[in-house]
Amino acid sequence: MEKEGCSMTENRACSLGAVGVAFVTGGLLGAAAALLLAPQSGRQSQEQLRGYARRAEESIHGLGDKATEVVEQALDKGREVIKDKQAVLSEAVEAGRASGA
Repeated sequence: MEKEGCSMTENRACSLGAVGVAFVTGGLLGAAAALLLAPQSGRQSQEQLRGYARRAEESIHGLGDKATEVVEQALDKGREVIKDKQAVLSEAVEAGRASGA
């Protein structure tokens, strides 16, 4: 089902991206709040920030891998549809040739 020029695959990729952005944004906001509210030294805060950054990076890589998987599945499905349509078209052309001969 298409809506305003967007296919379901594009919508799925868009929603995956939106979830990823929301996740990372929430993580960053949570980290900022924790740093502002936590009674700890600057060194401890820096170490904590590094940990948050590492986890955010891992999450982003995971989302990238998932997005790649979704795109590859969409491409595979597109190739299958093209093969099916090509076979139907070839049969129609052959039937037209046979009826014209």
